[in-house]
Amino acid sequence: MIQLNDIKAVYFVGIGGIGMSAIARFFHENGVKVSGYDKTVTALTSQLEAEGISIYYNEDVERIPKDVQLVVYTPAIPKEHKEYQYYLQNGYSVVKRSDVLQIITQSSLNICVAGTHGKTTISTMTGHLLRHSGFGCNAFLGGIAVNYNSNFWASDNNVCVVEADEYDRSFHKLSPDIAVITAMDADHLDIYGTAEAMEEAFIEFTRKIKPGGWLISKYGLKRTGDLVADNHITYHLNDTNATVHSVNLKVQNGSYVFDVVFGDWILKDVLLNVGGLHNVENALAAIAVAHVLKIDDEKIEDAVTAFKGVKRRFEYVIAPGEGDVVFVDDYAHHPEELRALITGARSLFSDKKLVLVFQPHLFTRTRDLADGFAASLDMADEVILLPIYPARELPIEGVTSELILNKMKLEKKQILSKEELLNEVTSKVDSNVVFVTAGAGDIDALLQELKKKIEA
Repeated sequence: MIQLNDIKAVYFVGIGGIGMSAIARFFHENGVKVSGYDKTVTALTSQLEAEGISIYYNEDVERIPKDVQLVVYTPAIPKEHKEYQYYLQNGYSVVKRSDVLQIITQSSLNICVAGTHGKTTISTMTGHLLRHSGFGCNAFLGGIAVNYNSNFWASDNNVCVVEADEYDRSFHKLSPDIAVITAMDADHLDIYGTAEAMEEAFIEFTRKIKPGGWLISKYGLKRTGDLVADNHITYHLNDTNATVHSVNLKVQNGSYVFDVVFGDWILKDVLLNVGGLHNVENALAAIAVAHVLKIDDEKIEDAVTAFKGVKRRFEYVIAPGEGDVVFVDDYAHHPEELRALITGARSLFSDKKLVLVFQPHLFTRTRDLADGFAASLDMADEVILLPIYPARELPIEGVTSELILNKMKLEKKQILSKEELLNEVTSKVDSNVVFVTAGAGDIDALLQELKKKIEA
């Protein structure tokens, strides 16, 4: 296995990915020379460049550094990528992001958060709780923590908080001391084939938990009985059968106040300033981790109150009170995430009409989950679908956004191009509207333009 101490220079193929950039930052922080390739300039790649990392935006075998000890690639790049192929054919150590996480975490105390949704928020909340309380951790996140404007931070404490990605079975390379499983809904069927195979992968993940370790799983998960851990507790928003749950939940000025029950332990009047009931539930999982680590009650409460959220996770583009319209943006790209997003928005803005713009992500996911997407989107008052964002995939015949549209029962629904959306958005919003954008593609590139038009 590669030794971290031997690495003086590293190259990333796909450095702008959210998980890839966290590891690039880790190496950069540790004095390693970091450079990489990405397809497009984004806010994140610009930030990496400002931090001193060299990034190139065109495939060029002549230019790539030849003196690197390690090449890290993302499975999202095509196998025929010229730079990837050059390194592969010339005997370099070429590994996936998950292999590097395996090496980094082999001798640390690891908190690994897995699940088909919620994992980015819970891992970010957990990392924040450990950092804010002074416990300390190294955090490798799949989103940008608003508090720190980063998806990575370091600590002298040999503890790692890692977002454990189920895509490509990456999470099987980790060794958790504490594992969290949020959901095991069918997804990534292009990799797993069936929902059952995916569930098996999560069961296998629990077998990686170290002896004496903890599993914190969402109450009511299918096949909970097959999950393996020496210490197993469950969490749920409000089901009292779960080991950890909330009671006395109230909405106050767009925030939530609640008590946390964890067996005999009660944490009273916790204040969460992040929207969405699903985020109260996410906070319960993070609080459970902090309590297992014996962090003081007061420090836990202070950290939760100070938490500002994750970019693109129920993020206010225009917050309540900032303008006539409330504008929320979210990364939701699975039917259950959309359901949680809409339910969360309704819990805070029950008196407003909900207009939702959704950009489907991947042809295979749209094809496999079209019924679920339609059912979740029907919960809104009006829906605008954008064309499918292809990411790593080629088009599939007959799979377009119309597949979802045609299954929806909602009356007010349509498909628009990005340009049409920008032209028509002002006719969709007024002071009685909460306007929501959702998707994991490039819909976030439209946010500032949409905001400008709405405010004008």
